[in-house]
Amino acid sequence: MTEESTVELPAGIRVGVETPTEDATFTLTERPTGDRRAVTVDSVERALSELTERCRTWPQAAAVCDDVLRSLDPAGPTRSGLITESLAYSTLQSGPEFARWLAGRGPATAPLLPEPVQAHRDGNTLHVRFNRPQRHNAFSTDARGALLEALEVARLDPSVNEVVLGGNGRSFCSGGDLAEFGSFADPASAHLARTRHSPALVLDELAARLGRRCRADVHGQVLGSGLEMACYCGWVSCHPDATLGLPELALGLIPGAGGTVSITRRIGRWRTAYLVLSGRTIGAATALAWGLIDEVGISR
Repeated sequence: MTEESTVELPAGIRVGVETPTEDATFTLTERPTGDRRAVTVDSVERALSELTERCRTWPQAAAVCDDVLRSLDPAGPTRSGLITESLAYSTLQSGPEFARWLAGRGPATAPLLPEPVQAHRDGNTLHVRFNRPQRHNAFSTDARGALLEALEVARLDPSVNEVVLGGNGRSFCSGGDLAEFGSFADPASAHLARTRHSPALVLDELAARLGRRCRADVHGQVLGSGLEMACYCGWVSCHPDATLGLPELALGLIPGAGGTVSITRRIGRWRTAYLVLSGRTIGAATALAWGLIDEVGISR
């Protein structure tokens, strides 16, 4: 394998080796690099083997992920990116890979927990916290509704000049509640719910107005939709214990809470694709070096 080789994996995923290229899905290297098109791994050969297996297992989701990320204009309107992502997500929801995951999971019911989001105002600062600590603040339909209601205060009241998003318990947010997946009436209805009732759009609007005073304080598990929403904030402060990642491919899906927009804006499409296709998580130090977060701190 030469330093300038490109390896084609199942689903048409093209991975560069050692020398970053614009056209590759991403490039793997064993050398330290600040090039956002490349990811440093312990062993390129082992990483390629793992990626090959994952792309072979979930070829449709892998291909759709690559398509969506290549289609996105990070400087373009947030809503347009969200619509593209959501339509692709709905397509995969009706596909065989997600159906296979649902069959393997079996029947499940997400528990309804009281007050899934807590909010209080301290002067001109609005504090909003996920409050399903028993489930690592897994994001549910009732949590989405409560989050939108809380954020609406800041959206409509110009006297609110700071918003702080956090999570109670051991984690910020572990992503979508898996017990709820598959409960949608149909993919079209799910698409309309995602795009008409989107915390991502509200957080994006608040960050445009408040800048770094729209802040996410993350810790513990910061996965899937939790990471995707946090990255819309103007500033992300991360506890050293945090684990960050995008696990959706293993469900036969791609990020569906706006992450193809928010995360790509922070770290580029290449490293975003790596997080999705590899399923690997990263720690706070790597997230800071990549620009996925803005600081490592210890407050919660």
